[in-house]
Amino acid sequence: MYVTGWLIAVIAFIVLEAVTYQLVSVWFVIGSLGGLVAAALGANLGIQIAVFVILSALMLAVLRPLSMKFLKPKGLKTNTDRLIGEDVLITEDVSNINETGKGKISGMTWTVRSESGEDIPKDSVATVSRIEGVKLIVKAKN
Repeated sequence: MYVTGWLIAVIAFIVLEAVTYQLVSVWFVIGSLGGLVAAALGANLGIQIAVFVILSALMLAVLRPLSMKFLKPKGLKTNTDRLIGEDVLITEDVSNINETGKGKISGMTWTVRSESGEDIPKDSVATVSRIEGVKLIVKAKN
């Protein structure tokens, strides 16, 4: 009797997963399939719902962390990564305390911060150590 309802739930959760594609409802597809099997075997509605809730929660708790581990991007590489190790001309005194500092590299002006915290004077050259957001973190060249 409830088989049709569970079948609709399975299809609805599959459609929802297809639309979101972020592993949002796949766990409920599995729970709905469990409810469908329970209904087909003649279990009462309470047992069907319990099977749905338990299977969905179990899948969410056990498989989601594993799937996120394998599906999560390892870090998005951009073309700015090529700047690491390059020299930057300091066009404004760099002071982490005063939150000042600009530098020019590859024709673009960037906000610059010192990796060690030391001040770097204007017109000097520094080396890019890493990029944090839109800031170049640099080491002064001696």
